[in-house]
Amino acid sequence: MEAFQVGGVRAEPGTRASGFLEVPDTGVRMPLSVVHGAAEGPRVLFTGGVHGGEYPGIEAAMRLARELDPHALRGTVVVVHPVNVPAFHGRVQYLVPQDGKNLNRQFPGRAVGTVSERMAWTLMQEIAVRMDAWVDLHGGDIHEALVPFTIYSDAAEADVVAASRAMAEVYGIEYVLASAWVKGGTYSAAGKAAIPCILAEAGQLGRLDEASVEIHLRGCRNVLRHLGCLPGGPESVPPIRLLRTFAWLFSGRTACWYPAVEIGEQVEEGQVVGVVRDWFGETLEEHRAPASGVILFLVASPAISEGDPLLAVGA
Repeated sequence: MEAFQVGGVRAEPGTRASGFLEVPDTGVRMPLSVVHGAAEGPRVLFTGGVHGGEYPGIEAAMRLARELDPHALRGTVVVVHPVNVPAFHGRVQYLVPQDGKNLNRQFPGRAVGTVSERMAWTLMQEIAVRMDAWVDLHGGDIHEALVPFTIYSDAAEADVVAASRAMAEVYGIEYVLASAWVKGGTYSAAGKAAIPCILAEAGQLGRLDEASVEIHLRGCRNVLRHLGCLPGGPESVPPIRLLRTFAWLFSGRTACWYPAVEIGEQVEEGQVVGVVRDWFGETLEEHRAPASGVILFLVASPAISEGDPLLAVGA
């Protein structure tokens, strides 16, 4: 076996190495760890913190990188923890502070573009395209409540879709969404690049809670066992509930948002799910469920801007 290198981080077989991946001409440095097993096997990428306020996924990525024993590992694991360092330190929801763009809408990115486009390009070209599988760890951002769910793209080639679904099934989260709705997202770009990928959501409202960290860690370990990187079989988990519709609502005004539903609640299409009011309490918009299904996430902050997402229904 040869050494494995990402940017300036080089790991010999049976070793772990940590350092930073530089995003050219931006000043952004992504902390990463390479755990290079002593035996041949799959190459697997784990990313946390594509959104900087989704702390359980970031913490799980950091712990995973430290706990993996390179002598017991088959293959190579690369963990980026976190991806969006500027948003993490800026406590910014969704966006990259330098250009105001949502990083998880920029993949596969551009070599010569804005900061977020260059970040996406660097992650894809330096790491992702060299991988056999990708697990992207997310959760509710600073202002966002959600029930745990996992997404994979159903728009890739059949073998990639099947491999992605198998990873989602062992991750251990009940709700699994087969969708390519989010354009420019990690899992959509991965599917187009023939990389099996899941995006796993656990945690909410800018909290670092241990239960959500453990959901992610169990899922990551199960994926590695499923792929043959770690010894033994995946921990037993309940069967998934497969969803195929991901219907979003967006605010048409910059005002105050008042949801009338809770995460995990079953709603019927056309049901009133919230209103947007002005500073004087007058209703500007009444929002109704775009589909019948379960509320997967909703914005819990009253402050809302035109074009912001309000909630999403899975069905």
